[in-house]
This record gives sequence, C-alpha cells and structure tokens, in this order.
Amino acid sequence: MQTILGDVFTWSWFSEPHGYNFNSLLIRDPHGNICVDPVEPSDEELSELVRMGVSRILLTNRNHVRAANKVRERTGALVYIHPDDSAYAKGQRAMLDGDLHEGERIGPLEVIGVSGKSPGEVAFLWPERKTLIVGDAVVGNPPGQLSLLRERVMDDPARLRRSVRQLLALDFDTILVGDGTSVIGGAKQRLRELVESFGISA
Repeated sequence: MQTILGDVFTWSWFSEPHGYNFNSLLIRDPHGNICVDPVEPSDEELSELVRMGVSRILLTNRNHVRAANKVRERTGALVYIHPDDSAYAKGQRAMLDGDLHEGERIGPLEVIGVSGKSPGEVAFLWPERKTLIVGDAVVGNPPGQLSLLRERVMDDPARLRRSVRQLLALDFDTILVGDGTSVIGGAKQRLRELVESFGISA
C-alpha cells in the first residue's frame, strides 16, 4: 500500500482492457478505518489491512464489489452500498450489511448522490480535506484529466452528466478516483473542463 494523502492509503490493480489502474482507499479514522472500493489485494496488502483494521467498506456502485467479500471476511468489516444498487451487487455475490443514503455522514465522509452510470452511484465528500472520492462517476484518464466512461456502460448518460455537473457546487480541490489517476490539487478546474465539454444541453 502507498500513502496518497497523509493518513489515506491506496492500492491498485492494473486493468489491461482499460489501460489504467483500478484503485482502492483505506482512510484512517478514530471511530473505525474506512475502506472504499477494495480491489484484489496482494497477500502483503491483505495482511496490512488486517493489521491496521477495517471497520466499514463503502462501495460507490454496483460494479465495484471487487474484493469486498475477501476484505470483509478477513477484517470483520461491514459492507455498505446505496440501496438502488444493492440487488445487482448481491447478484454478483456481494455480502452486504447496510445501506448508504445521500447526505449521511460516515466518519469524515458525506455521501453524495451521482446517479446515472448506475441508479445508486455515490461519491464521498471529505469537507475537512477538500477532497472528493468517486467511483465510476468520472475517471482519471488520461492522467491529469477527468473523463466519463463509455456511454454503452451507463444506465442513463444524460442523468450522469447532470449529476457530474452538480458536483461543481461542492467545495473540493482533490479528486480521488476509483479508476485511473487521481487529481491532487486543481481538481475542481479539471472537473469544470469536463463539464464544459458536455455542451449546454447536458
């Protein structure tokens, strides 16, 4: 695992078909460490997760079940996802323990709705760090820029563009992405550039 922001750790898995990393986060929190979208860890990384402890696993969307079951089994963490994505996730054999609801706080994170790629897609705002954590709402590709996934994998492309546009109302300077390369500093401008590419009708 590598440090990405102070006491925030990350580990990744490179996707050959996509040409970029799928990323996971571990956020140290005095009330229980939080893991976001865990990808398959190496034996060493899994041992480190067990040593550090994981209290909650947060899934940004139905397609990011990834290695949640393995991390849950080894750490005893509880797994949460938005209820609109839970049925699909269970169909992928995800073991779920609770729901994420827009506006609630989980440790330092506020749950933000960004539906469109899937109905229950969420992001997490960390106000104290001016940091936004996203799953599939936007991707960090190419490095240093933000983009959207291909429309054919989205449930509702127009809705996703509206959701992403609304993120500009939030106060953040860094975006940590589940797919691609995170933008540390200046992320709001990168997101604004993406939104401007949508056109007026988006």
